[in-house]
Amino acid sequence: MNFTKKTDDGLTLTYRYDFGNAIADEGNQDVDEASLTIAGGFGTIVLGQDDDASDTYNQDEMDLIAEEPGISLISASISSSSSVTSTDALKIAYHLPAMGGLTAGISHADSGNAGTSDATAMGAKYTMDAGGAGITLSYATKQTDNATKDIDDSSMGVKITSGDISLLVSQGSYEADDEDRENMGAAVSYAMGNGMTVGAFTFKSEDDLDVGEEYTAAGAEVQYSISSGLTAVLTVIDYEYKATASNHEETAPGADSGTATQLTIKATF
Repeated sequence: MNFTKKTDDGLTLTYRYDFGNAIADEGNQDVDEASLTIAGGFGTIVLGQDDDASDTYNQDEMDLIAEEPGISLISASISSSSSVTSTDALKIAYHLPAMGGLTAGISHADSGNAGTSDATAMGAKYTMDAGGAGITLSYATKQTDNATKDIDDSSMGVKITSGDISLLVSQGSYEADDEDRENMGAAVSYAMGNGMTVGAFTFKSEDDLDVGEEYTAAGAEVQYSISSGLTAVLTVIDYEYKATASNHEETAPGADSGTATQLTIKATF
């Protein structure tokens, strides 16, 4: 739910409430995100439970894919995308006003008196034209305090759009206690002009500190406009997660691989 008000002196105030998962909270409706945005000539300030600033500037291999396949590796200590992780912890964020093709922002989340997991995130995007093609460069980073070793998470990406074809390449890293992951991703999308758009993506993550731990994925997608406001999206992904005995922090179900097919029908009113 969004509530917006424009003040007499030109400020735009927006309050957003995102409902959480009632089932996960045993029937009690929980809040997922709740934040107040103050926007004006000075830029934008966001207060409350919302994404880290880095999330605004991420570019990863799934940005050209309309419906991300529902593959979850929550039981494995490996990355499943090259984007910077984001949480909805209570925080303050500031985004600069756009300066030409440049946008940037920073956020900070205070974990309380103990201060053992404070998080600072920032990012930037730059958009330009080159030879008739649109190019977007991005960089995002996040550092979270930790008792043993601070968590450093970063991502960079390049998107090139020329006519009906778009290409995106991304790279990310994640460093923490007993974690040193390198992530690489790429995607391509082509609008065929007959109501159909096709896309393909690939991703790989490996942990240099846990030899043999690796996640790879590749997939394709077809979007088709059935009629005005009604779209069908078919996504297929083939994935493989490798784990060895040396991955001592890895928990069940362990190594896994397979192919998943997902059909999504979207209606816009």
